[in-house]
Amino acid sequence: MSLPHAILTALLEKPSSGLELTRRFDRSIGFFWSATHQQIYRELGRLEGAGLVRASGPGAGRGQRKEYEVLPDGRAELARWTALPQDPKPVRDPLLLRLRAAAVLGLDGLAEELARHRELHRAQLAEYLEIERRDFPPDAAAGENRLQHLVLRGGIQLESFWLAWLDEALGESGSVGEAVREGRE
Repeated sequence: MSLPHAILTALLEKPSSGLELTRRFDRSIGFFWSATHQQIYRELGRLEGAGLVRASGPGAGRGQRKEYEVLPDGRAELARWTALPQDPKPVRDPLLLRLRAAAVLGLDGLAEELARHRELHRAQLAEYLEIERRDFPPDAAAGENRLQHLVLRGGIQLESFWLAWLDEALGESGSVGEAVREGRE
């Protein structure tokens, strides 16, 4: 149910065409709520059909560029959804399951995969830090901008956590691998 709300949020921040919206998802919202371009376009059609958004502009005809904007009912739906209680979702990460499986199967290839994940998280952290440097200078902390920055800071802290955890996992996998090798000799 959250994709329509992510789209409503993005359109309230800035009315956009479907293409612009998918590009914005790729650069910002998609970091924490991903969607394919097809999902976004399909959801835009549903939101328009439900009277929550409207396509406007000179290209509002079929097959032409449409710019979408949120209607009052869309704003009300987003406000309703924002106020709902939501329990945290359990973590479902294949890497964690693979590590658990390696505990019973052995560690072949695990260190390389952990190192690969570490590099991916390092690159994501670098990207978040660059966004922070570029888009959230210390003198621009006001209103809506502060909450957007808070979301980014959550991403930065999450990537920092993963880096520290992966360092620990790499250390443990090395220790376990060494103990297994010593036990075989």
